[in-house]
Amino acid sequence: MKRRLFSTALAATAMTALVSLPACAQPSERPYVPSTPSSRIGSLMQISVVDRGTGAELPIYRHRGEYWVAGRPGARYAIRARNAMGERIMAVMSVDGVNVVTGETAGVLQNGYVFGPRERSDITGWRKSDSQIAAFEFAAAGNSYASRTGRPDDVGVIGVAMFRERMPEPLPPPVTPFPRRDDHGGYGGYGPERERRSESSSYQGDARAKSGAADSAAAAESSSSGNLARQSAPSPSLGTAHGRRETSYIGKTTFERAQSSPDEVVRIRYDSRENLVAAGIIPVPPAPRWPRPAGPSPFPGSDPGYVPDPPSRY
Repeated sequence: MKRRLFSTALAATAMTALVSLPACAQPSERPYVPSTPSSRIGSLMQISVVDRGTGAELPIYRHRGEYWVAGRPGARYAIRARNAMGERIMAVMSVDGVNVVTGETAGVLQNGYVFGPRERSDITGWRKSDSQIAAFEFAAAGNSYASRTGRPDDVGVIGVAMFRERMPEPLPPPVTPFPRRDDHGGYGGYGPERERRSESSSYQGDARAKSGAADSAAAAESSSSGNLARQSAPSPSLGTAHGRRETSYIGKTTFERAQSSPDEVVRIRYDSRENLVAAGIIPVPPAPRWPRPAGPSPFPGSDPGYVPDPPSRY
């Protein structure tokens, strides 16, 4: 199936254990060291989310098998994609369950962006034309583009479905038939060997068709099992608004998928930092067990871990 597609060519808390030590010995303490989140995920393509105000890639937190980023209300962001392969890759991108190119309710067989070998590009908004986008902007879920167009069920997720390109199959080498003796003592004809070869080719074709159908069924099952029930949050959830218009040029190209199901799918969920902290997705350092003395401390990271004095009596 050949379609005209868009191209980017242009543009834990650490616990400290104490043991009895000889007099004058000093116990060692382990400072709290939070786990370091990654900022890119994906194999065929490396996907990250960029805060366009600071230019920094947002940390991606892994929690219970899912990936999360924390957004700031009002901040513009981009989906950064790096093709890690030496071949063209097509990326069908969705935000809040909406195709970022066409505005359709997202499906993996829709139009997407084509990335050349090792190419990197930032997708900064909803595609409005060959030369304009409406910027991606974190906003309250009710003000998201998906909600305003009557599709609020999938607000809070970014998706990238990646496809390899079908390469033209090389022509088979000419086959020289092995001669066989006929009834008249001469040589000629293909005999039953040709029929067996034909039957084998037909079987292989049927096997490929059945394999493709199985891949499509597995992809559909994975998609249906990925929908999670929303939980209450301490602050309003985030969505992606239809931001201000910006100039962004693209070209067009043709691309034939190697198969109908994606070779890889990346899913990144997002919400406000407050909500992610409350849900335990972003780790926070433990609170001190007692107040520090008033005034500056010359060694603030080395407070003794001993029993404090009781409060004074009346």
